[in-house]
Amino acid sequence: MTFERNVGGIDRITRTILAVIFLGIGVLAFTDGRQALGTGALIAGAGLGFNAVSGFCGLNAMLGVNTCTRDSADR
Repeated sequence: MTFERNVGGIDRITRTILAVIFLGIGVLAFTDGRQALGTGALIAGAGLGFNAVSGFCGLNAMLGVNTCTRDSADR
């Protein structure tokens, strides 16, 4: 299975920042005994982190959205 990059530039930076925030919320929620919130936040953070690192978003692919510039999509 190949993933064609469809997340680029500002979108990747935003997803990285949001991933760190959600992962932090998840850890804090678990230490506070709020497992449901922690699990949801960790899953969201992991998903956003995957999007940022890989440059691929499944939802963008399904909707036909591509925020990559032509140059970065070829890498």
